[in-house]
Amino acid sequence: MYPPELVAPMKSELTSAGFEQLTTPEQVDNAINSEGTTFVVINSVCGCAAANARPAARIAITNDKKPSKIVTVFAGVDPEAVAQVRKYTLPYPPSSPSMALFKNGKLVHFIERHHIEGRPAEMIAENLAAAFNEFC
Repeated sequence: MYPPELVAPMKSELTSAGFEQLTTPEQVDNAINSEGTTFVVINSVCGCAAANARPAARIAITNDKKPSKIVTVFAGVDPEAVAQVRKYTLPYPPSSPSMALFKNGKLVHFIERHHIEGRPAEMIAENLAAAFNEFC
């Protein structure tokens, strides 16, 4: 578990952009199983989250077509919430950071860490925007 004061600025990068922070399995279930589309960012303290994932997520939600809900969980901080999201992203292995788009509770798009590392935020955001355009 990371100290709250360490992760607070990393959480606020997304929550200040409108992402809802989920901390319990019940919150995850409610968000993912709601009608419409839910975009989930599994946030983390790693460098690729800071340089690529969080900026990409913030850029992507400026797309004309947007998910109904935008939410985030934090690996290493809220383990139960993260574990619950990962149940929904099977058969993909655990990966953080990562990003998932659900439509009516079904996984329709997933970006694993290895698709985030070394790629510019703009490229990841374009990938997300294409998924938003298709499913939202």
